[in-house]
Amino acid sequence: MPPARARPVNATAAALLGLLHDGPMTGGQLVAAAGTELGSFFAVTRSQVYRELPAMAEAGLLKKGRLGARSSQQYAITAAGRRSFTAWLRSGGASDAVRSPLVLRLLHAGSLTPTQRAELVDASRTAYAERLGTARAAARGEKDPYRKATADFVVAHTRAMLRLLDAVGQA
Repeated sequence: MPPARARPVNATAAALLGLLHDGPMTGGQLVAAAGTELGSFFAVTRSQVYRELPAMAEAGLLKKGRLGARSSQQYAITAAGRRSFTAWLRSGGASDAVRSPLVLRLLHAGSLTPTQRAELVDASRTAYAERLGTARAAARGEKDPYRKATADFVVAHTRAMLRLLDAVGQA
């Protein structure tokens, strides 16, 4: 009998499948893990997580585990989920689009008053300065070469965003 074919998945589903490789998690745990592990370069919202999980379980990519506190449902990746995740990983290689609400806001910041622009830049600069410290610490502690390269990218991206904020802050 030939091996089962992998089901195509979108990037959000792939992100969740990747996180579930470490073991079963509830939706809330996945939201938290996505924020911690992926938040610097791939945003996953709570609504996306809770929309994807039942669909992925119905497709056989996940299996439901035990119920936790407040009826939180635990999910575990299945063999079909692992195949789909691997197929998604192998299908990449093309360039992708950057989706940054902050860059979009800065592009149109001319529609704001000078005070509103300054508030936007100052708040964003504070957030990115804090993120830089966290990103540097993560990059220093990473041993896996692929995770290290990704962590170094997050540091470089965060520095680039700070340079962008500095440039528009002087405009």
